[in-house]
Amino acid sequence: MGATASKGAEGGREGWAPSAGSGSRKVSKLGFDVTPLTAEQRQAEAAKLNDFQRYVTLEQGTERAFTGTTADGLPWDNKQKGTYVSAIGGLPLFSSDTKFNSGTGWPSFYAPIDKDHVIEVVDRSIPWMPRVEVIDAKSGAHLGHVFDDGPRPTGKRYCINAAALKFVPEGQPLPNKVDEQ
Repeated sequence: MGATASKGAEGGREGWAPSAGSGSRKVSKLGFDVTPLTAEQRQAEAAKLNDFQRYVTLEQGTERAFTGTTADGLPWDNKQKGTYVSAIGGLPLFSSDTKFNSGTGWPSFYAPIDKDHVIEVVDRSIPWMPRVEVIDAKSGAHLGHVFDDGPRPTGKRYCINAAALKFVPEGQPLPNKVDEQ
């Protein structure tokens, strides 16, 4: 799902770059603004997070299994109905309808809310274990990794750091929705 790119040896954001602040707005199939944030917007949004959440999202960190909390304080195994959005920029990423218990200790989903909302990047940071990193298409934030051992209908397991997410309960408005004209 989403675009796939190769990650640079320096750990850069190949496959994602900040917006220059001018140009046309990008809208996903579901009608959300996925225009990349400018570097200044990204830093301003990241400043709202604690040090650990910034480490996870901006430095490709990982929380310990079974310990994560979302950026708004919910446990990694939250069972409420709603939508998980990016901790940086608020782009809707995953629905609780696609969440499942993978037994890994991280929030796991079998599909993103819209494939245009995530970018998949080949991650060779562990030479003997290439993986696919999942990043937020709007902010470039590190979310986690995707594996091919998930349930039907996709066979995918999006293993996501809770610290990279915020939760919007069902019935609440979602950020970044483009108004219908």
